[in-house]
Amino acid sequence: MNPILLAGALALTASSALAQTGNGPAAAQQLDLEQKTSLRCSAAFAIIASEQARGVKSALAYPPLGERGKEFFVRTSARLMGDLKLSREQVQALYMDEVGRLQNESMKAKDPQKAVSGIMQPCLLLLDASGI
Repeated sequence: MNPILLAGALALTASSALAQTGNGPAAAQQLDLEQKTSLRCSAAFAIIASEQARGVKSALAYPPLGERGKEFFVRTSARLMGDLKLSREQVQALYMDEVGRLQNESMKAKDPQKAVSGIMQPCLLLLDASGI
């Protein structure tokens, strides 16, 4: 699928889910720096893991994220639900919004690979520090 269409579809889906839950914008505003960072990294891991599963060469340059990235994602989701009293749908909407934001940043960058690397390097450090 075209990356622009995918980002648009994700944004529409996120907007729809947020509207249904009635607490999406408020939930996003409640996130502290640690939660925002974990959310961003979880979304980045999901994108890269998906690309790794499809054999995308640039994604294969990163450590395998199918298991560790998924575990980080699950733990982040549980913390967001517990700390902020969010539903699964609200957390899902936050993730979809973040995936769309990351894809838009990458598409707008002069050097998309450098932009992805700039996101992934601190996220991989966070993943290592998490002990997962």
